[in-house]
Amino acid sequence: MQNVLVAGGAGFIGSHLCTSLINEGFFVFCLDNLISGDEKNLKDLPTQNFQYIRKDITKDFGDEFRNLEIDYIFHLASPASPNKKSPKSYISHPIETLLVNSQGTYNLLHIAVNKKAKFLFSSSSEIYGDPTESPQKEEYRGNVSPNGPRSVYDESKRFGEAITMAFHRKYGLDSRIIRIFNTYGPNMQPDDGRVVSNFINQAISNKPITVYGDGSQTRSFCYISDMIDGIKRAMFTEDTNGEVVNLGNPDEKTILELANLIKEITRSNSNVVFEDLPEDDPKKRKPDISKAKRILDWEPKVPLSEGLEKTIKYLREI
Repeated sequence: MQNVLVAGGAGFIGSHLCTSLINEGFFVFCLDNLISGDEKNLKDLPTQNFQYIRKDITKDFGDEFRNLEIDYIFHLASPASPNKKSPKSYISHPIETLLVNSQGTYNLLHIAVNKKAKFLFSSSSEIYGDPTESPQKEEYRGNVSPNGPRSVYDESKRFGEAITMAFHRKYGLDSRIIRIFNTYGPNMQPDDGRVVSNFINQAISNKPITVYGDGSQTRSFCYISDMIDGIKRAMFTEDTNGEVVNLGNPDEKTILELANLIKEITRSNSNVVFEDLPEDDPKKRKPDISKAKRILDWEPKVPLSEGLEKTIKYLREI
């Protein structure tokens, strides 16, 4: 049995990844300090192939794995929501976000080198900033403010990419970088501040649906099962060492279209209300996934309406 370390494994994407890996026969060590994760996401995991360790990866913790074999390391640890009203957003945890993507990445990379483990760094579409070209290809270098309110996430992810590639070049570390675009599905937390969960919670409560700006800004939404498939392919497919790959759904929607679709599916009486657009909020977000198609044989399969129905059912139940 091979051993996998998943940093951020109690989070939305991380918990789905842990479940999938256990089901495929791996032993999973899940690390999370629960800043944005939740132990409830792990409650149904089988204990015989799983160990949860509450740990801040920005601290020195390598000795805990001194006598263990680690074959793969997935680094998904980081707050990801930009919503300043959410207690779990990176705006609410700016220093922690900077450190988990810098010092935390450094610590995990050292473990990967020592264990000769394959390493995956989960970067983000946010490294493209407010893009001047669309769709965004991996070669696009972005349009990012280095000191705006979103920079704690954008720039720390860019640093995480840089140090991952530095270890790849200096130590020959088998590593790859994925850039995750907007992802949604069950295990999203109601207070995570993401646009999908915000809109669904407002709609099912018949509260006003809050759209920032005029709603013309676009996003591309990938259902969680498709994202997990892409993440695993990025790690386990041959010849991905040293690659940077976009993972997301190229089906681009305006935020207003998303709000109206959620209203329709939930049969909500909510009105759409408009508030000021946050500083540095991207106007366009659409991945070019031609590279993922070519080297991973991957593309999303779940339509937005189908994924939203499953996510709405989950959020209603909790």
